[in-house]
Amino acid sequence: MKNYFLYLMAMAIMVACGNGDKNKSDKLNVDGAQYAEPFRPQYHFTPKEMWMNDPNGLVYHEGIYHLFYQYYPEDIVWGPMHWGHAVSKDMVHWQHKPIALYPDEHGYIFSGSAVVDKMNTSGFGEEGQQPLVAIYTYHLMESEKAGRADFQTQGIAYSLDNGDTWVKYEGNPVIDNEGIRDFRDPKVFWHEPSEVWIMTLVAGDHAKFYSSKNLREWEYLSDFGKEQGAHGGVWECPDLIKFNVEGANEEKWVLIISINPGAPNGGSGTQYFVGDFDGSSFTTNQEEIKWLDWGTDNYAGVTYNNAPNDECIFIGWMSNWTYARDTPTKKWRSAMTLPRKLTLAKEGNIYFLKNTPLVQLASLKSEVAPKSFDITPGQVKEMEFETNNQAQVVFTTSSNKFEMKFANAKGENMVLGINDTVAYLDRRQSGKIDFHEEFGKTVHKMSLKGLAQESYEVSLYIDRSSVEVFIDDGKFVMTEQIFPTAPYTSLSITNRGTESLQVKNLKVQKIKSIW
Repeated sequence: MKNYFLYLMAMAIMVACGNGDKNKSDKLNVDGAQYAEPFRPQYHFTPKEMWMNDPNGLVYHEGIYHLFYQYYPEDIVWGPMHWGHAVSKDMVHWQHKPIALYPDEHGYIFSGSAVVDKMNTSGFGEEGQQPLVAIYTYHLMESEKAGRADFQTQGIAYSLDNGDTWVKYEGNPVIDNEGIRDFRDPKVFWHEPSEVWIMTLVAGDHAKFYSSKNLREWEYLSDFGKEQGAHGGVWECPDLIKFNVEGANEEKWVLIISINPGAPNGGSGTQYFVGDFDGSSFTTNQEEIKWLDWGTDNYAGVTYNNAPNDECIFIGWMSNWTYARDTPTKKWRSAMTLPRKLTLAKEGNIYFLKNTPLVQLASLKSEVAPKSFDITPGQVKEMEFETNNQAQVVFTTSSNKFEMKFANAKGENMVLGINDTVAYLDRRQSGKIDFHEEFGKTVHKMSLKGLAQESYEVSLYIDRSSVEVFIDDGKFVMTEQIFPTAPYTSLSITNRGTESLQVKNLKVQKIKSIW
């Protein structure tokens, strides 16, 4: 890795007011040939090249969905962090943009959020323009190497051209660090009742809340979480969201927290808390740990600010820090999950988040006639799966004992099964697994406590190197990477129960490439 200060000098030559060479923009658009690389997802977002991790600054403004992300433009492993940038008009097709934020004298540009400052509270707007304001963590590597604990601070930048160029605030950092080692990932939103901006930060093993009237001066409010939730690792990437509870005249707040390690199937994962926020503090009566996704490859996810119709749109990083640096790609590394709609539901006194792919994805799907059939106990239904690993497989059933196997001619296979109150996903023979000892070590399991007693839906989205499973309308979710060396060409469904397995309205829909 380059000497940090030499690196900053090089960046200074390239950067004016925190921006790189604007003429690079047309070089960042991809072509279909490049996106035909082995393992390259065809309908998930990936960088054109090099390393990517956490989604950052998710915001909608003037008809454009912005996706910023942690990016290192010089290698396919983690390095000095920048904010990469892509935009979309439909949350399906993406256009690459120039790097938005470069490291500077305050450090690397770590994770954060972005808001539309509609009332120009920051004073950054000009002639009636509504500025976009990015709020992010600075990480000063030289201070960390020197053994100091205050190497992470919070900074801001603003844009007056809908995210194309950015100016860093001359008063950065806007929140200093009094000695907290892991002090990062600000997520900011406008709190209408108190007419202030609210920031959620993480501080090692808990969350902190701050308020501001202008995005430049911040006041500490409260802490949450030292005694609540999972604590198998460091807390990261918080998000505090207000929901109207489905089917109830009730509002609740949900605090999303990523944790690494400590997830239910190892490594990185995302938990959430359902409670109340009074403008100053978050409280909850929740005792059990709730997981937004039980798979091993949905981490650091956050939601969009200012989304149309107040829709809660979530995107996660589709990887796991256990093996993220080792996955078998050559020119690029990492993908994002499908954009998902989050909703909060309630059964009895139990609240739970549901997450389902956005309906816009339907524009990529082929039209096929559904099929229904029964499978007697112990028998197998086999069918072709000629989709080049770009498909949705969806059906309804009432059975709780069956297994689905996707396989290719090389003997590689991935298995999804349900056994009473547990779902399991087995990728131990799914393809390339030898790049890290933990990747194909165990069968991953998910609790199905609360699964519908009658008919429920099973939906799988398979791309070249991933599978996302949504069960019972997104109540139970697993996201996993897979690396088959050839596309799966067969699908078999086995009845593991003692009664007939009814598979209703099965559809295998091919999904077109977005590139």
